[in-house]
Amino acid sequence: MTTRPNFVVFIPDQLRADALGAFGNTHVRTPNIDALAARGTTFTNAYVQHPVCSPSRASFLTGWYPHTAGHRTLTHLLQPHEPNLLRTLKESGYHVTLAGMRGDVFAPGATEPSCDEYGFSVSPTVFHGAGESSDGPRLFYGGLVPHDAGIDPDEAAIRTAEAWLADPPAQPWVLFVPMIAPHCPFQIEEPYFSRLNRDDLPDPVAPGDPATEPRYMAAIRERYQLGEVTPAQWREVTATYYGMIERLDAQLGRVLAGVERAGVAEDTVTLFFADHGEYLGDYGLIEKWPSAMHECITRDPLIISGAGIPAGRRCAAMVELIDILPTVLELAGTTAQHRHFGRSLVPLLHDPDREHREFAFTEGGFTREEEPQLENGGFPYELKAALQHEDPTLVGRAVAVRDRTWTYVWRLYEQPELYRRGEDPHEQNNVAGHPDYTDVQQRMHEAMVRWLVETGDVIPLAADPRFSRVDLPVPGAR
Repeated sequence: MTTRPNFVVFIPDQLRADALGAFGNTHVRTPNIDALAARGTTFTNAYVQHPVCSPSRASFLTGWYPHTAGHRTLTHLLQPHEPNLLRTLKESGYHVTLAGMRGDVFAPGATEPSCDEYGFSVSPTVFHGAGESSDGPRLFYGGLVPHDAGIDPDEAAIRTAEAWLADPPAQPWVLFVPMIAPHCPFQIEEPYFSRLNRDDLPDPVAPGDPATEPRYMAAIRERYQLGEVTPAQWREVTATYYGMIERLDAQLGRVLAGVERAGVAEDTVTLFFADHGEYLGDYGLIEKWPSAMHECITRDPLIISGAGIPAGRRCAAMVELIDILPTVLELAGTTAQHRHFGRSLVPLLHDPDREHREFAFTEGGFTREEEPQLENGGFPYELKAALQHEDPTLVGRAVAVRDRTWTYVWRLYEQPELYRRGEDPHEQNNVAGHPDYTDVQQRMHEAMVRWLVETGDVIPLAADPRFSRVDLPVPGAR
């Protein structure tokens, strides 16, 4: 591996791990992502630290859990004084470019110290809206996009990346490409829209016992009228989502082809991962929820490849997205200038069978008192926002603790959940409170408490002088 490799960081939004060929999906075609996985390491037990976009992004860029510095909402973004991966790389000598429009992670004044350049060199000409009618079930579905609809932000970001790679700066550099797809509304142009035969797709995962599931699930089904959705409609949404992923795969291929044309493929590490997943009809739900802890929302399609990283590895160790920060910094030959909770994955790139973490943690939700700070939104998110404001306990704070065998979910205002991952991979049978599993539940609960205590805040590395001189005005002096 080169001493200081370049990095391509390609980040879809709302992408389920099980929607890719490299993670076992036999319906969607993702040849570029699959090839990337074949050239590097695929992490099959990687988990996000938050089920919603901005908090998740803030977490993996800082190496902090969302609760560490209060980055738990869509509107408390990374501040100019706070550390992040891109800023650390820039300050260590990397040329950092952010291609695109993602303004949902940096607060005003934080982008400039983190990036040498950012935005578009090829501007978008269209920003697709909600797509569907406000009548009937809320499926966030837009369907077929006309060919002449214009350049959307993702296509503009890819064209910007391609143009940048045609004449990249002197190495080392970082090309950060955060995408919007396959985030809803679910809509795509041809040929992606019609590629999948709807009848070939399986039905979504059925709901579990309504007596033991979180209350937000029934509330969403009722408010969104999802009980009226037919199996054919769920397959239509899924096929369109998969079409969006196939287009995303082609766009990744274009970026990687640009790296090849620049003659720096052997010097470039590519990281591919998402900020969170998507319900896609599972449990009779759609989109996401701030306190959702299901695997389809929290399991992440993390792949690291290139620049001498061993090829064809699959790693089942428990991994968190906050591990990305120390991994990239170790590969870059530098270190973080702040305390964080990530653990480098570099040892796993060379020995995927070694242990890494016993537990992976995900958190989300709010307290009743935080109701005024909860999200608001127009169509198609007005129903979601209304549920949260009408009853904040539906989006109460929650923590998921996972190891190789179990998932434990603690909820502030509701009963806990405990699932046997091997026997119950879709987490439909809640065995919390069962006497046979008392010891397991206690062990997972104690792990959560310890984690909260250990990661509740960070002491800055720079110490303030004690008893520093304080100049006071002399009485009567002018």
